[in-house]
Amino acid sequence: MRHHDLDLRGLKCPLPVLRTRKALRGLAPGEGLSVRCTDPMAAIDIPNLLRESGDHLDRMLRDDGVLTFEIRRGAGRDDQESAA
Repeated sequence: MRHHDLDLRGLKCPLPVLRTRKALRGLAPGEGLSVRCTDPMAAIDIPNLLRESGDHLDRMLRDDGVLTFEIRRGAGRDDQESAA
């Protein structure tokens, strides 16, 4: 499976969650995405996005003000709606 990186450091709410959603839509189920950002609200917004979309948060790290989300694309709602 492929793994993708998304550097969103310096962007403020709502841009990190919006760009994460857009990046996830371009991934096949099972592919990975690493998202790095500095917006503290992303610690709430990105996990909520993943819960709603059916994608998986494998790990969240916080180091020196940088949040890193390790995400795996699931067969979420977006895929199910387009298959219907």
